[in-house]
Amino acid sequence: MITALPQPLKITLLVHDLSSRGAARWAASRPFLLYHALTALGHGVEILGFNFGGEPPEAAIAQQFPLTVLPGAKLPQFFRDAGAMRRHIHGDLLYPLRPYLSSLGLALWHRWHTGKPVILDIDDWVLGWHGGDELRYPTSVKQLARDILKPDGALRDLEHPLYLRWGEKLVKRADAVTIHSQFLQDRFGGAYVPNGKDTERFNPEKCDRLASRQRYGLEPYRVLMFPGAPRPYKGLEDVLMALDHLNHEDLRLVIVGGSPYDDYDQELHRRWGRWLIQLPIQPTAAMPEIVAAADIIVIPQRDTPVTRAQFPLKLTDGMAMAKPIIATQVGDMPKLLGDTGFLVQPGEPEAIAQTITWIFNHPEAAQAAGQRARQRCIEHYSLTAMSQSLATVLAPFTP
Repeated sequence: MITALPQPLKITLLVHDLSSRGAARWAASRPFLLYHALTALGHGVEILGFNFGGEPPEAAIAQQFPLTVLPGAKLPQFFRDAGAMRRHIHGDLLYPLRPYLSSLGLALWHRWHTGKPVILDIDDWVLGWHGGDELRYPTSVKQLARDILKPDGALRDLEHPLYLRWGEKLVKRADAVTIHSQFLQDRFGGAYVPNGKDTERFNPEKCDRLASRQRYGLEPYRVLMFPGAPRPYKGLEDVLMALDHLNHEDLRLVIVGGSPYDDYDQELHRRWGRWLIQLPIQPTAAMPEIVAAADIIVIPQRDTPVTRAQFPLKLTDGMAMAKPIIATQVGDMPKLLGDTGFLVQPGEPEAIAQTITWIFNHPEAAQAAGQRARQRCIEHYSLTAMSQSLATVLAPFTP
């Protein structure tokens, strides 16, 4: 049960990129989970962000959430856009997401003018995608001058890794920090706020498993599912090699959506098309019935600094839907699953194959593990649990 705070706040969520290639590509991304958890506490929430030349937010997201999206230009024109954004900020408290200069930097600038407190949320180690602490820039004065002075210079882009590094140095200036993984807490400190799952919507009792399998053409198969888009670090190649090893004609790996960045999913089809079924990208509302069609959920993350920082939302999809889950011992996944899932070392297809065999040979034990996973998700990783964590974080800022 959620207990609202004595006096509600008006909270402004500040997002670096609210285009459909950024946070506004799907309704289960961190800003929208925070919105649901904060409004459940009785707070008023507005969501502000920039669009740096991408497509506008998905229509369903624009209709569901109170968004203000302003154009974002490259530097130095961005300073004009940042000034325009400040005029749309109405919150008593600013809640920027990730240490971008366009989110955290803007929030700190606004605090300097108004005194409004700033809580920073960090849900990914963005600098890790660019070499992390090994990043070396610039490599020469010539490179620096070129990147600053040329009209298309790299330093005109707010997403340049140098600015991400600067943004990380500003983290300690926030009044509070929230994170969702041990890796991020070790790096930045802050309070743990899990990604909350709507366990009422993701409820196996509300889905017809057989009807879902028929609807998506999965009825003839034993289905392993990764309910997301493929990327190299997600380890799907290890699952496909496990299926090669088992060589059972009725096994399939189902992935949902495709990579928006490259042709990685096409490469998977070229090598393992025999085992793959790829569903098109689906609205968030359709995901419970899709997950209901699976026999096993697989989250086979590779071990990298970036994956150690993550809280895989697809893991709690499977937990909430009471599915047997095969995951790797990477980051927080062992802690998230506890004794409710089946853990293997990353990069070990044979271990995945053995676990698949065990699950199908022991259906009652596998089903019991799935039920424990759902109960664990309700207790620790539901929207209610997320709201309770946020209530503690916000208490010092509440009149």
